[in-house]
Amino acid sequence: MGEDDLRQMIGRVKNGSLSRRGFIRRMAAVGLTAPMATQLLAIAGAGSAQAQGSMPAYRPTRRGGGGQLKVLYWQASTLLNPHFAVGTTNQDASRVFYEPLAGWAADGTLHPVLAAEIPSLENGGLSADGRSVTWKLKRGVKWHDGQDFSADDVIFNWEYSRNAAVAAVTSGSYRDVNAVKVDDHTVRVEFAQPTPFWADAFVAATGQLIPKHLFQAFNGPNSRDAPTNLRPVGTGAYKFVSFLPGDTLRAELNPNYHMNNRPFFDTLEVKGGGDAVSAARAVLQTGDFDYAWNLQVEDDLLKRLEAANRGRVNIVESGGIEFVQLNVTDPNREIDGERSHASTQHPAFSDPAVRQAMALLIDRNALEQFIYGRGGPATANFLNNPPRFTSRNMRWEFNIARANEILDAAGWVRGRDGIRAKNNVRLRFIYQTSVNAPRQRTQAVYKQAAQRAGIDLELKSVTASVFFSSDVANPDTFTKFYADMQMYTTTMPQADPQRFMNQYVSWELSTRANSWQGRNIVRWRNDEYDAAFRAAESEIDPVKRAALFIRMNDLIVGSNHIIPLVKRPLVSGSVNNLRHVLSGWDGTFWALQDWWRET
Repeated sequence: MGEDDLRQMIGRVKNGSLSRRGFIRRMAAVGLTAPMATQLLAIAGAGSAQAQGSMPAYRPTRRGGGGQLKVLYWQASTLLNPHFAVGTTNQDASRVFYEPLAGWAADGTLHPVLAAEIPSLENGGLSADGRSVTWKLKRGVKWHDGQDFSADDVIFNWEYSRNAAVAAVTSGSYRDVNAVKVDDHTVRVEFAQPTPFWADAFVAATGQLIPKHLFQAFNGPNSRDAPTNLRPVGTGAYKFVSFLPGDTLRAELNPNYHMNNRPFFDTLEVKGGGDAVSAARAVLQTGDFDYAWNLQVEDDLLKRLEAANRGRVNIVESGGIEFVQLNVTDPNREIDGERSHASTQHPAFSDPAVRQAMALLIDRNALEQFIYGRGGPATANFLNNPPRFTSRNMRWEFNIARANEILDAAGWVRGRDGIRAKNNVRLRFIYQTSVNAPRQRTQAVYKQAAQRAGIDLELKSVTASVFFSSDVANPDTFTKFYADMQMYTTTMPQADPQRFMNQYVSWELSTRANSWQGRNIVRWRNDEYDAAFRAAESEIDPVKRAALFIRMNDLIVGSNHIIPLVKRPLVSGSVNNLRHVLSGWDGTFWALQDWWRET
C-alpha cells in the first residue's frame, strides 16, 4: 500500500464511505496495529474507533470451584517485581499478581484490564494533536491487602521506573513521557511531540503496576531490598501464597477480584526447572500438568507426544526471534571492575570480515528442517512482525567456502592447529546459551561449520534460571554477556516494533552503572540507528514510520553483530480440556483471569 492509497482511505473514512472499523481491519492486514490506526485517524481528523480486542467466550458462571491449575516453566522465575524482570519468565511470574491498564489481545488490539476503557477520540482519551492519551481507571479495584487502587499508584510507577537509582528494566517506556494525575481515577500521559504509538507506558508487560504504599520507601538505591520484590501484593486474580526462587510459585484465588465470576481456579502452581522435553511430556503425554510454557523442543518429538491425545501443541504467531549475538566489547578485559565494558572493542569481532564469516557459517535451513519445524521458520531478519515492518532487503546464506575466502582475504591465517590468527588474536570464541536441547544442537551445528573455516567455538551451556536471572552478582547472566558469542530468544512484548527495536539504541547499553538492566546487551552503537529510532517515535505517517523500522533492522542485521536464526512463534502445550487465552504480543498470563477448564 502506497502513501497516496493510505490518504485516500482516510478520506473515505472522513466522507463516510468507509467505516472506521473497516479502516482498522485493512490496516491490520498490512501490519498496522489498531492503536496506531486509531491514532492516525485522530491526527487526520477522521475520528477513531475504540481499539479494544475481542476475547474468547468465558463460560463459568461463578468464581472459583475449578480446583488447581498446574503450570510448568522449565526456565524458572527468580523474582516477582516486573520492573526488574529482564526475562520473560520473571515478567510472566509477576503478571500472576500485577496488572497493567491494558493488555494486547492475539489480534494485536488492546483489551482493558485496570483501565475502565481503551482511550479513543470518541471518549476523549486521545488528543487530536497526538501529544497525550488519557486513561480512565476502573473503580472499586483493591490491592490484595485491601488498600484502594488509584491514580496515585499509576503515577508512582511512572516515578519509580524512570528513577535512575532504581535501575528498572522498564525505564525505556517511561523516561521520555510525563504522567499527570487528573483525579483519583484519571491519568494523562503527555508526549513531547506527536506520538504514533501511545500504548506503551502502563500497558502489557512493562505496564504492570506495583502498589505505592508498599514500594514508596524503596524508590531509590534500596529498591532491591523491598520485601515485596519476592512477596507481591497486586490487583490480579490470584493472591500470593509462597515463592521459592528458581523453583515453585504458588497462589490462591482472590475473592475480591474486580472482574465478575473470575478466576475459575482455586489455586495456581507454577513449577520451574527441568527442561523443555520433560515439560512437554508432563502435559502432552502424562497429563500431570495442565500447561507447559515455551516448548523449545524438536518438532518431531512434539508430534509424537501429541499422538497420545492427552494434550495439544499451541502455536501462536508472534515477533520472537532466536538469534546469535557477537560481542561488540571485550569480555576478557576489565575496566573499573566491569568486563565487556562499553569503552572496549572485541579483538576479533571488531573486524567486519570475521563477523561476515560468522554469519555465513550457520545453516538456518537445517535448524528449521531438523530441529524447530513449526516452531522455528528460518529468517534473515531480526524484526519479523507485524508484516508491515518486515524488510525484504536481507538474505541469509550458508556458505563455508565463501567464509574461508573472506577470512583469507582479511589476513586471518591458519596455524598448525588449523585455527586462524592475526596480530596475535586467535579465532577461538566462547559461545554461550541456556541449557536446552535445541540450543545445544544449534551450538553443535555452528561449531562443526566453524571448524571448517578455521574457527574454534568453545560451547558453554548455562542453567536457564541463572542465564536469564536478574542477579547482579552472577557473571553468567545474559545481560552481562561475559562471553564472545551468545544465543537466546528475545520476545516482542507488543504488536508494534518500537520497544522491541530499542534494544540497539545507544542510551540502552547494559552496564554496571544501570545494574545491567539496559536492553542493549550486545552494546552496539550506531548514530544512524539512533536517529532513525528517534524519528520513528514521532513519525505519524505509517508508511514512513515502517520504512524507518525496516532501516533499523537492516542496520543491525547488516552489521553482523546480530545473526538472526529462526522466527519463534509462541509454542506451548496444554491438556485438551484447558481453555486459555493466549497472545503472541503479551505475556502467557496476560489474561490468566479468563483461563478455565471444560468438564
